Formats: sequence, structure tokens, C-alpha cells
Amino acid sequence: MPDRSGPERSGIRWAIVLGFALGGFFDGIVLHQILQWHHLLSLVPGVDTIRGQVLWDGYFHALMYLIAAAGLWGLWRTRAGLQQQWGRSLVGALLVGFGSWHIVDSVLSHWLLGIHRIRLDSPNPLMWDLIWLAAFGVLPFAAGWLLLRSRRGRSDGRRSATMAVLLVGLLTAGLAAWSLQPPKGQRFTTVVFAPGVRPADVMNAISAHDGRLVWSDPKMAVVVVDVEQADRLSFYRHGAMLVSGSGLPNGCFNWSRA
Repeated sequence: MPDRSGPERSGIRWAIVLGFALGGFFDGIVLHQILQWHHLLSLVPGVDTIRGQVLWDGYFHALMYLIAAAGLWGLWRTRAGLQQQWGRSLVGALLVGFGSWHIVDSVLSHWLLGIHRIRLDSPNPLMWDLIWLAAFGVLPFAAGWLLLRSRRGRSDGRRSATMAVLLVGLLTAGLAAWSLQPPKGQRFTTVVFAPGVRPADVMNAISAHDGRLVWSDPKMAVVVVDVEQADRLSFYRHGAMLVSGSGLPNGCFNWSRA
């Protein structure tokens, strides 16, 4: 990688951190929620309930939010020392971080720890692990590295660097705001109740809002209900830990199905 000034090198490091978090979000949104091929701890003994799996997925996404916030904070702090033509380096660093997440996840989660695989229902899970690693790990990492190496020339000015950081921040904030809403036409709401909430209390919470029970696990710790969107948030007053489509929390859980 060509030599760079201290502020620019620092900015690249923070952009890699942000790209790493975006890779984690992509993994969780696509694999945990949309495709539902696995959860974070799908192969961990003792975490065999949907409530436990969804809860740990939530912890994972909360961690990604913290890493993304750290990356944005670091980029904002270093914006004054960045070069005017820094946009190419920003894209390259984001791709390096994005690919790094998938490389780390493949080696650590799939093969060393064995907490999940890309596609659990496949007769050849290693094939899917390698396909995913190549497509979303090695290729983005290599493309980002080449962008960083190919950048040439320097010029003074801070406006472009500041705008680049602001655009990345707005994109991240926009995606977070978009994830507040469930998909259109989603009639049903998934509710995960805290340990200790009795089945009778769950039924009372559903009846209080003229809801209809669609599905539940044997202990009624996780239920799917047909209830008006305006009433979803009130389940938190009845002992719920997570309620899809309520806006709290935002993110992938709003798009979950049971």
C-alpha cells in the first residue's frame, strides 16, 4: 500500500471498521432473516429454542451497531486531515472491511468454533461455506485492496472528505431508519416474552388488544399474533422482550417470520 499521511491512514482504518460492521449487518439480514438459513448460534448445544436463537441474533446486531458507531465516530474525527480526492480510498476501505467480516466469520464461526454454517440444510455445508467466503469475503477484500493501492496523487482541501463522511453517515442512518418498519403486507407480529411470563398472562395480553393467536411454541414463550400495528408496542408492558414491527428494536427482527 502506498505511503500516506497519518490522518489519511487513520481514516482508512476507521472506514475498514465501518465496513466490517456493514458486513455483519449484511450477513445477519440476508442469512438470519431473509433466507433464514441459520442463526448465530444454530449449532451451539443448549441454545435450541427460537427465543434463544432470536435473542442472540439481537445481541449480535447490537454489537454491529456499536462497531458501526465507532467507525463513523472515527471517520468524523479524522475528516479534517483527509485529502480532497479521498472518495476512492473510502470505497476501497469499506470493501476491505466488508470482506474482512466474512473472512473472519468463515474461519472463526464456521470452522474453528463451529457455531453455525452458511446453509445448515445442505448435504454439503462446506461447499456453501466456500462459495459465500469467495463471493462476499475474498472478492470484496481483493477489490478494496486494489482500490487502495491504485489511488494516486494528492491534493489539498477538506470539503470532499467531510462530504464523503457525511454521506456514509446518512446512508447508515437511513438504513437504520428503514429497518424500523416491517415489510408491507406483514399482518403477523412475532413476540418473544421474558422468562417467567405465564401462558395465561400471554393470552391476557393478546386479548387486551383484540388480537388473534396464530402460532406459539409449547411454553408460549414465543408467539405469532394477528394484531393491529398500533397495538404492537404495548406488548412490552406485558413482559415482552422483543416485538417485531413495533419499531423497538429496529433492524432484522422486524422482518422475521415464524
